[in-house]
Amino acid sequence: MKITICGSVKFADKFVEAHEKLKALGHEPMMHELMFSIADGSARAIMDRVNEDHGKLKREQGFIKWWHDCIKNSNAVLVLNYDKNGVKNYIGGNTLMEMGFAHVNDKKIFLLNAVPEDVSYKDEIKAMVDEVLNGDLTKIC
Repeated sequence: MKITICGSVKFADKFVEAHEKLKALGHEPMMHELMFSIADGSARAIMDRVNEDHGKLKREQGFIKWWHDCIKNSNAVLVLNYDKNGVKNYIGGNTLMEMGFAHVNDKKIFLLNAVPEDVSYKDEIKAMVDEVLNGDLTKIC
């Protein structure tokens, strides 16, 4: 299955881990190539811009459109939702949009961990998610 990996860029190292696990399970994981260099620290300039002017960087690099196109060309998305900024199982604005792209394009949505309870849009997340994996990627089928 072609699976687009989504989540906060702060979880880049987890993106790489999930990518390798999904490959080992026989899936075709897809994510932006920059995630590898962000995870290994070689994309320091990109991460500095994320911390300084994330919105401008997203627009200049076409990240939102790239993820949209990737999701359209996949069978499903895997949302990596770990704790961030004091929010358990964080899903931010960009990831919520990516879930929306998947939902309206009839792609299956897998959530790695439970729906975050401390966000105002938890009902929208619940409406779109097909399966919560509780950390177990082997449940993807």
